[in-house]
Amino acid sequence: MKKISVILAILLLFDTNYLVSAKPPEPKEIKPYAEDWYVTPEDIIQDIIFPAIDKRVIKEYGGKEASGFGWQQRKIVNIVYNNNHSYDMSIKIMVPNNNYKPFEYAQDLVKVRVSPSCDSPKIGCSHGFNVEVLDYKHISE
Repeated sequence: MKKISVILAILLLFDTNYLVSAKPPEPKEIKPYAEDWYVTPEDIIQDIIFPAIDKRVIKEYGGKEASGFGWQQRKIVNIVYNNNHSYDMSIKIMVPNNNYKPFEYAQDLVKVRVSPSCDSPKIGCSHGFNVEVLDYKHISE
């Protein structure tokens, strides 16, 4: 029995390279999102303006944690093209009420200006991309 134990120990000692594999996993193919997701133009616009609105919601509601994490974009109410090659958008949003009751939201209207990057002497503009909140109204509390 001792001989078998010694032989097995020697075999395991010299044959451990088969027990551990340091081979990295094969990289997965990256698929474009368009194949897997349905994205509307409204989704794209909301992704672009989200950071500016998020900062303003936190400012309007005094930096309360619930307002920063819980607000939701409802719908784009209006889009106006300006002669300075910018777009003014009015968006309805829902913000959690201050009384911390679940499922109670205040409705607000936010007006945002999106100025796309432009550097063209033909149309007379030269500015970088910018998103700014023009107006913030509390519709309901």
